[in-house]
Amino acid sequence: MLGEASTTKIARDRNTKVFVENKIAAKKGGKIAGDARKNLELESGGKVASKENYLTTPEKQKRLK
Repeated sequence: MLGEASTTKIARDRNTKVFVENKIAAKKGGKIAGDARKNLELESGGKVASKENYLTTPEKQKRLK
């Protein structure tokens, strides 16, 4: 979610119009989210994403049942 929010903010602030500009914004937003995840893992001493917390069935499908 952080990557999506970062990308949206960057794209809107820069008033991107074409694919190449949006691609650059997406890469920067993804880097922000990736750096945040790495920093959290360093501080907490554990992994953010692991086999234990991986959802095999998406929550949306679970709610429909």
